[in-house]
Amino acid sequence: MALITCDFFSEVLEVGCSMTVVLPQPTEEQIGVEGSPGEEAIPRTDFPVLYLLHGLSDDHTAWVRYTSLERYAAAAGLAVVMPAVNRSFYANERNGGRYWDYVAEELPQIVGNFFRVSQDPAQTYVAGLSMGGYGAMKLALTHPDRFAAAATLSGALDLDELSSRPDRVEMFHRIFGASIPDDADLFKLLDRADAASLPRIHVSTGTEDAPALVEGNRRFAADLLSKGADVTSDFRPGEHVWQLWDDLLPQVIAWMLGR
Repeated sequence: MALITCDFFSEVLEVGCSMTVVLPQPTEEQIGVEGSPGEEAIPRTDFPVLYLLHGLSDDHTAWVRYTSLERYAAAAGLAVVMPAVNRSFYANERNGGRYWDYVAEELPQIVGNFFRVSQDPAQTYVAGLSMGGYGAMKLALTHPDRFAAAATLSGALDLDELSSRPDRVEMFHRIFGASIPDDADLFKLLDRADAASLPRIHVSTGTEDAPALVEGNRRFAADLLSKGADVTSDFRPGEHVWQLWDDLLPQVIAWMLGR
């Protein structure tokens, strides 16, 4: 695999940005890495791509620092793109950066220009943890035609509940204003969605996480099911920690790729 830190300029954010990218690499002599086939085994087509989104306190390096993502991607023959969005909740901030426009519109174009990754929705995936799980679900519900599958790991899905917490009121007010708009509310987006058009969705969390977060994930999974969406859920023992996400990640990747 190739591990790349890419620094570039965003016209949308009007500032320099960074992303971490993992790309499949054919190798003959590399020892101990599953899925490092020789040159002839690598298809000469664009790689399937996973946009993998970080959580509130993280950045574009977190997934490769705290999990074995590079090994999992090598075994799957999967390109992985990890952008940085600060503490934006993947939104166009009321008095800040247009992070939603950046992630939803500009980033895929930049990635397609820079790297040999697929532009085919059938080979494009999105996932994230916590705040990134919210971002992944918002992308899947808002642009369902762009993704084959989407996953949330311990997602911060219920913004109404989160924004009412005393330690989060100021942050959410800075991002969204006095209330969460309808186009940022996952439950309202889901209510308006056509289930038949949605990508496959995977919802997972640790059952020892904050009770309100667990309940938000259970409710979201139940709403998807009642809507008739193709949803898989995984609620297992675990807290809001990297050990859980490292355990879940290879299973989520295998599920996305239908393996």
